[in-house]
Amino acid sequence: MSGHSQLMDGVYRYQRHIYDLTRKYYLLGRDGLIADLDPPAGGAVLEIGCGTGRNLIAVGKAWPQARLYGVDISEAMLETARASVTKAGVGDRVTLAQGDACGFDAQALFGRARFERVFISYALSMIPEWEMALRQAARCVAPGGKLEIVDFGQQDELPALWRRALFGWLGRFHVSPRHDLKPAIERLAQDMGGFPHSRTLYRGYAVRGGLIRV
Repeated sequence: MSGHSQLMDGVYRYQRHIYDLTRKYYLLGRDGLIADLDPPAGGAVLEIGCGTGRNLIAVGKAWPQARLYGVDISEAMLETARASVTKAGVGDRVTLAQGDACGFDAQALFGRARFERVFISYALSMIPEWEMALRQAARCVAPGGKLEIVDFGQQDELPALWRRALFGWLGRFHVSPRHDLKPAIERLAQDMGGFPHSRTLYRGYAVRGGLIRV
């Protein structure tokens, strides 16, 4: 894999063991996204940047008829994810694979190229070529399906000191909130055919966005 894969393995080689416990208080909006997924019965749900598998487990519990797939660039994270989905009792419904969000081959990895739901939770802010990853995600969405995204916002309605402190701290973990996520989604919808949406959450702390493919 790429140098970014090695970087992510280095960042999360040890953090993965406490990742879910420490992130639950500030990766806001994930559970709302999962609650809104509403995949059709028997539909396929793909998470890009699945990390520890926490979100896929939650999807599996919320939508027991869904087939679940996850891709991540970090083999260290996938090792944790495999153990977690098995422990949670959803291992038989989850297929995990290592791949670069910017250019993985879904057909080769999962035996299918399209999914009724694709989502990305707090991963675009960690991907240097994030617009490539966004476009790759949209290519994986089946006609009539949905791409859903949640990530850090620009903290617009929060104190400037908070914004500087948060962005400085996130930078230590190679996280860069994308200020132009909304126009990127709109361009993608225009180019690929779809209906975009986006909104801020928690006074700008987080942003939800995505599109419906036509």
